[in-house]
Order: sequence, then C-alpha cells, then structure tokens
Amino acid sequence: MRHYNFCYNSVFVGGKVGVHPNQNARVQPAIIHIATFRTSQPLTKMMHKRTLTSLFALLFATLIALPTANAQINAEGSLTFTTGLPRAEFADQLDANGYGANLNFAAGFPGSPLMIGLDGGFMIYGHERRNEPFSLTIPDVTVDVVTDNSLASGHIFLRLKPDLPGIKPYADALFGFKYFFTQTRIESEAFSENEITRSTNFDDTAMSYGFGGGVQINLFTPTGDDGPGGVFLDLGAQYLMGSEASYLQEGSIRRQNGQVTFDVDQSRTDMLLIKVGVGITF
Repeated sequence: MRHYNFCYNSVFVGGKVGVHPNQNARVQPAIIHIATFRTSQPLTKMMHKRTLTSLFALLFATLIALPTANAQINAEGSLTFTTGLPRAEFADQLDANGYGANLNFAAGFPGSPLMIGLDGGFMIYGHERRNEPFSLTIPDVTVDVVTDNSLASGHIFLRLKPDLPGIKPYADALFGFKYFFTQTRIESEAFSENEITRSTNFDDTAMSYGFGGGVQINLFTPTGDDGPGGVFLDLGAQYLMGSEASYLQEGSIRRQNGQVTFDVDQSRTDMLLIKVGVGITF
C-alpha cells in the first residue's frame, strides 16, 4: 500500500475556479486537470476498462434479447440495499464503510440450475459538506460545497441456483471492475437540489473478481400464466477481491492558503458486500 499527495494552486479562470499543478506551468481550467489524471493511467488499466465495457455491452444485449427470442427463458432481477466493508489492506487504508444499492439481472434456461447475469452497484464511502463564499469578490453570498467519495461497480456473474420450492439458495462467481471517483459540486445554499456546477477531483479503476451467495425467499407466486412474475426477498453477500487502485477518502482534500492538496491512498481493493432487497421473476 502507498500514500502520496498532489498539490495544486486554486485560481479564477474565466469566472470559474480552475486548478493547475504547482509548477511553472500555464494556468488551465479544471477540465484539463481531470483529463490529465485520466490519461496518466497505466495502459493496462485503460485496456482492461475498454475490454470490460465491450463485454458488458455484449452481455447486456444478449440478456435483453433472450426473453424475447425464447418464451421458455427464465429471467429474474433484484434491487438490494448494500453495505460495503473494506477488507485486508483496503481496510487498513480506508476507515469507513460504503452504503448504496445494487441492481442485477439474470437469465437461464428451464431445467438448468445455471444462470448468467449482470450486477451493477453504486455506493458512497465518504461525504463532506461545507459553506463557502461564492467568490472572492462576492463574499456576502455563500454556497454549499459538497464532496462525495464514491464507488461504482459492474460485474458479470455465473449463478448456480437449484429449483427448490419456497427458499432458493444460490451461489455466484463474479468478474468485473470497481470505479473509484471523488467529485465536488457547488449547490445553492437555500435549495440543495439546485446544483450550480461539479468537478471530478480524482478517479481510478480496479479489476474486481470474487464469489457470493445467498437465499431467495418467496413472497408472492402468481396464480396464472398472465401478469407479473413472482416476488422474492433477496438476502446475500459477496466477497470481491480487487486489484490495486488509487483513491481519495473523506478528509483527503486539504485546502490551505489558496492551495489544494490531495492525499491519495493506494492499495488493493478487497471488499465484503452485504445485500438485502427484493426481486421479481419474469
């Protein structure tokens, strides 16, 4: 695991706040700062991201086409509230849990216990809100400045689920990615939903793979062939190992004397996810 920092000067550029490296360099707007970090990622991570994006697009198109192509396809989906617990060296670096939601969809053939699907998730593991003057020349008007440390994930999974009545256990094998990103936004002080602007401070991507399992408890079974499918309670857990990534956490952005310093942490990104939600069958 590693820890390092970047230091930036804050400047006003065309009426907007921009940042540039603390070197003898020309002042550039914030969008250039964001692009610099993204293009500086190792080539292997960029290739992994493109490959995973292509695989997810192909699998998503296949899953959407399956139920319409064959009426005998079994399909299910669930929405769960998720708690993410950092494990191993990730827990040594990040002293906070993540909270969010996951959405998944799976399809398989009748008579087979195997299903293939997609799982997408989003959680926030750090949040800061502070009140600041709108600008140096308008100190009597204040706005809320909000910073969120977030994690988005996407996984392809293979599910083993025997067709049992009532309670159905399942086991998953997953492969995908974790996308860490920190964003800061400016909101109206009076109306928090009125966003003025936002910027991505830092981001990075890690490969993710692991296993999971749980149970589906039947809550409702349709009486006829028409209408919606069954409804079930979905209780599960996943252990997702992750490759090394760089990320910010709550308190990683320090501001002093017109300078902004990013205290960047770097480690493997293993996590345990606890999931509780509901699902439906199609």
